[in-house]
Amino acid sequence: MVLAGLSWLLLPAVVGLPSPEQLRQSYQPSESWLVDRYGVVLQSRRVDESARRLPWVPLAEMSPALLAAVVQVEDRRFRWHYGVDLLAVAAALRDRLDGSRLRGASTLTMQLVARIDPALTGTVAGSRPINAKLRQALAATALEMRWTKGEILEAYLNLAPFRGELIGISAAAEGLFGRSPLALDATESLLLATSLRAPNAEPEVIARRACAAVGMQDSVALPDCADIKRRAQVFRERVPIKVEGGLAPHLAQRLLKLPGQRVVSTLDAGLQRRVHEVLSSQLSDLGPDAVRDGAALVVDNATGEVRAWVGSAGPASNAALIDGVLARRQAGSTLKPFLYALALEQRLLTPASLLDDSPTGVDTGVGLYVPQNYDRRFRGPVSLRTALASSLNVPAVRTIELVGLPRFHALLGQLGYAGLQPDPDFYGTSLALGSPEVTLLEQVAAYRVLADAGRYRPLRWMAGPESPEPGQVIDPAVAWLIGDILADRNARAATFGFASPLATPGWAAAKTGTSVEMRDNWCIGFNRQYTVGVWVGNFEGDPMRDVSGVSGAAPVWFEIMRFLQGSEEGSAPEVPTALIARQVSFDRGVEPDRREYFLPGTEMQRVQLVDPSTRPARIVMPPRGMVVALDPDIPTDRQRIPLLADGATDGLEFHVNGRRVDAPAWWPVSGRHSVTLQDRSGRVHDVVEVLVR
Repeated sequence: MVLAGLSWLLLPAVVGLPSPEQLRQSYQPSESWLVDRYGVVLQSRRVDESARRLPWVPLAEMSPALLAAVVQVEDRRFRWHYGVDLLAVAAALRDRLDGSRLRGASTLTMQLVARIDPALTGTVAGSRPINAKLRQALAATALEMRWTKGEILEAYLNLAPFRGELIGISAAAEGLFGRSPLALDATESLLLATSLRAPNAEPEVIARRACAAVGMQDSVALPDCADIKRRAQVFRERVPIKVEGGLAPHLAQRLLKLPGQRVVSTLDAGLQRRVHEVLSSQLSDLGPDAVRDGAALVVDNATGEVRAWVGSAGPASNAALIDGVLARRQAGSTLKPFLYALALEQRLLTPASLLDDSPTGVDTGVGLYVPQNYDRRFRGPVSLRTALASSLNVPAVRTIELVGLPRFHALLGQLGYAGLQPDPDFYGTSLALGSPEVTLLEQVAAYRVLADAGRYRPLRWMAGPESPEPGQVIDPAVAWLIGDILADRNARAATFGFASPLATPGWAAAKTGTSVEMRDNWCIGFNRQYTVGVWVGNFEGDPMRDVSGVSGAAPVWFEIMRFLQGSEEGSAPEVPTALIARQVSFDRGVEPDRREYFLPGTEMQRVQLVDPSTRPARIVMPPRGMVVALDPDIPTDRQRIPLLADGATDGLEFHVNGRRVDAPAWWPVSGRHSVTLQDRSGRVHDVVEVLVR
């Protein structure tokens, strides 16, 4: 009690000591944690590399055997002294005077205050000044007056250094024995207790101390010395600390930056696990020779909250650290719904309007690109509904020429595609076929616009305030029309058949996409509650083998959507009151008669084919932008370019570079050439430029 009185005389030495609650709050683990919306740990990530500290462990969650062993080995009179063990101090002084082997007199409380405030150790060039030791003793006495014995023991074990980088009992128990502090048995507890004095000593030294301490134990079940020596070898080879959760490494890498950070996400751990399992299973079934990587994203339509974020799931991936949700890949046909939405909104087309699916050339600036369909077939006149649902390429090219490249480019920007080149001419008409590089996150955000009545709002993956009010990007009635088309099994049957993975049990709209040379494969779609996006491919960029939109990403999308729907078959969204329903018939049986929906002022009941002779004349061959390479191994008079035109061509003539060509073909020479279709008065009806090399 004398020391207790002196402590008030040396108040500056103890004024900075915290309360137990303050110490717990200031404690920083070396880890940070990402949890789901319900508090379930999705992923832990080590942020501080200087030491390994796991979460603070309450005394009630520590093994009784551990507590008994630590007190017995480190401070036998801990329960009775007031911070300083006077008997131990007297014994230490006696040893110093008679030259005996020095013994330590520091109590657990003194060691704790030294860890709370390292200045109290007074270590200077290997010595401990007596005044610093006195300050430490006084601080320990003051701490005993403010803290309970249980609080002191709890704090000591959470701050104590153990083997190597392991700080605190949680890291020591997990890192040395692969278990929690509560699960430590008598032998493990004794080994940890006897290692505190010299944590990095050889295992044999720690085992010898533990065996010597067995006789001091009051426990009925005393550890066996042979077992102690055998199990002490864990101090030589530690058990790797398990990563908690392990469900969302890519999102954790993005969000977890500070030690001790606990970030609450919008994810659902159960759904996250299921999405990962489905994607991994599909990639395993396809095999690494076909495709190695994949990513998936699930979003709640009503809130825009991400429910599942799987950045990589390929078991054979060579680049599993890449986040496929954020990686930029070519969009393929997944942009077509927004192109047709623009045409509908501008009232240039209706779902029943006919588009020409026949061969055409697209000028790329360096040559001619001839779009092909998924099945390499052309179908002639098809409705917009069929063209979109069956993902036909030529009608999309004709549609972008109709709506205008700048307008479509601007709409994609409003939908959140942030990586577009600012100049739409960079893409040309290939923008209709998905030449830009986009992310899965952007894709799902854009398709959610269709699911949410045409309103755009950024997605959220962290708990907190809702996003700003959504902006209306697409007319609500048009968004419904596009969703209705993408869910139309009859309309997509021309390409995908009736039993494809796009045909979910309940209502759902879906669109696939495949990039050039089969490098990327997408399936994006939605029902009334969720929007789901899936990408498969190879992060290294090499083409997939024998994998298409239907066989690659679509089966994963189907299984995720079926899991989300559960036993309830989701119903279709209600038809907007702004739309007008009409029974439509098609001329010459081009398509089956059906009930169709129209924006006001665009409705029709009969769709007729245009007589070719009444269409404006145009040059079909050579197409615009054609580049011809002459072959030196073939005689010049055998290399010809046919001249073809359609429409109202009566009385029209072909001219090449201003000279009339009577034959149905011409013999090209190197250089740029102008081919015109004109009447006898010289009026030009069409003109194309051709480059011959």
